[in-house]
Amino acid sequence: MDEISVNTLVAICAFGLGIVLGAVAQRTNFCTMGAISDVVLMGDWNRFRAWLLAIAVAVVGTQALQLSGLIDLSKSIYLTTNLGWAGAILGGLMFGFGMTLTGGCGNRTVVRLGAGNLKSLVVFMVMGIFAYMTLRGLIALARIALERSTNLDLKPLGLKSQAIPDLLARLTGAPSETMRWIILAVVAAGLFCVCLKSRSFRSSPRNILAGVVFGMVAALGWYVTGVVGFDEFEPVRLESLTFVAPVGQSLQYLMTFTGAKISFGIAIIGGVILGSFGAAKASGSFSIEVFTDAADMIRHLVGAALMGTGGVLALGCTIGQGITGNSTLSVGSLLAFASIVAGCVLGLKYLEAGGLGGAFKVVFGRA
Repeated sequence: MDEISVNTLVAICAFGLGIVLGAVAQRTNFCTMGAISDVVLMGDWNRFRAWLLAIAVAVVGTQALQLSGLIDLSKSIYLTTNLGWAGAILGGLMFGFGMTLTGGCGNRTVVRLGAGNLKSLVVFMVMGIFAYMTLRGLIALARIALERSTNLDLKPLGLKSQAIPDLLARLTGAPSETMRWIILAVVAAGLFCVCLKSRSFRSSPRNILAGVVFGMVAALGWYVTGVVGFDEFEPVRLESLTFVAPVGQSLQYLMTFTGAKISFGIAIIGGVILGSFGAAKASGSFSIEVFTDAADMIRHLVGAALMGTGGVLALGCTIGQGITGNSTLSVGSLLAFASIVAGCVLGLKYLEAGGLGGAFKVVFGRA
């Protein structure tokens, strides 16, 4: 029997992680768009705290891998010396606004697809097409032009990456690793405190489970690609959870299977769909859902296009940047995270006010 290749082994691990993620997300109703919606419309912070808990767990796990020398995060897309601030802001706003139109982020779209939601099938396909168009197709021309005109080269500033510890080390003169320990302690302690100080959140095992699992899987994703996927001759690209570009890559993989190679991201997508399907069937919640009318379909199509384009511009989604990117302590990820939240809030106000003009008035207090 032939030995399993490193790429295949990584895909198998990713598929397993995806199954766990899909099942947990389906049973706990973990949704970052829903988390922001709960805060804005109902003042309920529980699901948002689950998202923050996921970030905290991911930061601790990821930085532990970095400090132990098992992985080198500088090889990830989040810590290059080219700070894509414009893409992070514009893409984040687009993605955040788009996910309110579709009723869920990239991860939630995949989870709902596994549970029988045919609206999510349409969103999945349109988001994937626009993501790939932005990566390598027609929209890529505009993306490249934006990056060339706005990306900030950090090398002349004496920075090795866009990591917050490197930035603070440059400003203070302290060693980068010392600043990493300090930032890790401050961020982890702060996030855990925000989450666990709430009695309501502490008494919600469902939200705690969701936060812990998503954070752990994000950290394990780095381990799988950085350690399991290490090969001196053909190493697997260092990456972890994200749900926009991999959807586009999954569509391409399905169409060119015989000449394509499965990746960590594609395997995660497949695992999440299967895990969600299994959990939905086991709980009796699997059901076919379709569009209610033409307006509902148009809203989802526009939202999916914004998510696909924005997610690639921002280098990730609510999971890809919000959890995975932030686990690297990247400045760009922090910008994208804030922009996604802002875009989602604007989108919620847009739906509430019935138009962008009314949304801006509500957001800026002139309603």
